[in-house]
Amino acid sequence: MGHATHPRCASGIAGLDDVLGGGYPSRRLYLVQGTPGAGKTTLALQFLLAGVKAGERVLYISMSESREEMQAVAASHGWALDGVEVLEVSDRSDEENTLFHPSEVELGERMHLILGEIARVKPARMVLDSCTELRLLAQNPIRYRRQVLSLKAGLLEQNRTVLLIDNPSTDSPDVLLQSLAHGVLTMEQLHPNFGVERRRLRVLKLRGVPYRGGYHDFIIQTGGLAVFPRLVASEHRAPTQEALFATGVGELDALLGGGLSRGTSTLVMGPAGSGKSSFATLYAVRAAERGERVALFVFDEGKETLLTRSRSLGMPLDASIASGQLTVHQVDPAELSPGQFIHGVRAAVERGSRMVILDSLNGFLQAMPDDSLLTLQLHELLAYLAQKGVLSLLLVAQHGVVGQELESPTDVSYLADTVVLMRFFESEGAVHKAISVMKKRTGAHETTIREYGLSSRGFTFGEPLTELRGVLSGIPEPRVREARSGA
Repeated sequence: MGHATHPRCASGIAGLDDVLGGGYPSRRLYLVQGTPGAGKTTLALQFLLAGVKAGERVLYISMSESREEMQAVAASHGWALDGVEVLEVSDRSDEENTLFHPSEVELGERMHLILGEIARVKPARMVLDSCTELRLLAQNPIRYRRQVLSLKAGLLEQNRTVLLIDNPSTDSPDVLLQSLAHGVLTMEQLHPNFGVERRRLRVLKLRGVPYRGGYHDFIIQTGGLAVFPRLVASEHRAPTQEALFATGVGELDALLGGGLSRGTSTLVMGPAGSGKSSFATLYAVRAAERGERVALFVFDEGKETLLTRSRSLGMPLDASIASGQLTVHQVDPAELSPGQFIHGVRAAVERGSRMVILDSLNGFLQAMPDDSLLTLQLHELLAYLAQKGVLSLLLVAQHGVVGQELESPTDVSYLADTVVLMRFFESEGAVHKAISVMKKRTGAHETTIREYGLSSRGFTFGEPLTELRGVLSGIPEPRVREARSGA
């Protein structure tokens, strides 16, 4: 049967169905492997409850947990196990058997009990939790393989979709089960040095059908697993119209060559306090005034601080937030995985946001294990936003203030289409601010450096600083003009 026509079995988790290319191919056996606490039981219950919702008969075979424990897990998510047949298989032997090896008695008895319950219920979906118990009972790889093969044949000949749960050791995954299963799903729980634990899953194999490879972040929340499929920008190609977004501030628009282009990314760099967030606020206000939706993701300051600052600069955001034109998302990098964050950005774009602001990448960096992953995530995110015609602003706080070599926590300037540099400089016993555009891929721009200020009237920009040399160093000097010699 071709890939496009093979019937699918919904997992009960929208994000996982997306990863699997539409759900589990029906009437196949799948292996779900992961360490304790990774979320295997929750995933399995969602799979069965989706079957109950579809009017199917389902069976959960538990070899280690009691019915009460299963009900407690379900209750924690607000579920009822109505319609889910639960078979609790445990060691029922009260007397020690000295004539036969335990693997010959206990394993046989339990397999007989399991097969009998399957014949009685005739489930369309089934979960066996877990294969670890079978492996321990068999105590012999040959006997274990024989039992698993027999079980597989008996289950699939009745057109059932089966999940086998396994807790393999970290250094020796069960290759036997992986080879017998039609598909293998691995689940991991990571423990960073600070912050909440992170979870991710990966499809190790899925025979005969395309699926989304790589790692996909997920969380366990009330209501079950929420999976955030890895972003692949090439899947979201769409025709876009190039147009300039002008702020209406003449000097700034001139500096930017008329404004910023739709479907491009702008990196705004500078030390703390130089006005990067105010620059982004100006663009957010102008977009909201045009009736466009803006999504602002704030890592470094609280929402109330943002609102207070915008009011003090004469650029209040309250009305735009109340109307829904501007949404402010407070992001705690210690509590949010990169995949979940990017999923939030995608959701904002799908709801109609035409501008996305990240304030700042320094906070986003704290959520990433290392710089290489940050760059890869940003590359996909910016490519996706560009293909959606979204104007994106990325803010980066550099280390240092005046007269120092300013450094960025990571170099992503090559990813951005436009780079805006904001600087402090000293002149005549006072601290001033300067702004310049270092590059713009989509057109010409001013190459000059302009002084700017921030007040209750917002931004004010001066003429190009042609009389000073070394402004970007922080301590400029007057430009010395050569005197013309007389005739």
